[in-house]
Amino acid sequence: MEKDETEKKPTAAVVKKRAPRKHKETKIKAKVSESENKFIGTGRRKTSVARVTLIAGEGHFSINGKSLEDYCSNRFVLLVTAKKPLEITNTFGRFDVIALVHGGGIASQIGALSQGISRALLMVSLDFRSGLKKLGLLRRDPRMKERKKYGHKRARKSFQYSKR
Repeated sequence: MEKDETEKKPTAAVVKKRAPRKHKETKIKAKVSESENKFIGTGRRKTSVARVTLIAGEGHFSINGKSLEDYCSNRFVLLVTAKKPLEITNTFGRFDVIALVHGGGIASQIGALSQGISRALLMVSLDFRSGLKKLGLLRRDPRMKERKKYGHKRARKSFQYSKR
């Protein structure tokens, strides 16, 4: 006997259960290359992104191929900001910092660099976490430029109003 093609077997509704979520121990995206003793971290601020590599060395900074002093054009506040994670963890002079930074201005790039160094230092030792977290070096700064609104010159500035 031939089976009637119009006849279909009733299928039970299959309910797929979602796998339980795996919580990450840390929310830090950084890579460790154990063979070369490299520690990699990414930092962001405003529209700047810094990819930072820490290598055992004497404390030299190389940002986009320039030294830290040349890159910051000797602005003291930016120099202190960039070196802060290394000074807090007492690792200044133990690592060379090589960074590729793009986007934004100099100040936001140095802020991104500081966060990238902090994240890379966590790959060196998790003992550094409390000191870095206390000063807010692991937290991404959420402040961004506000978008321009229609009917305004900028985000909030209005066009000049003339009553007569």
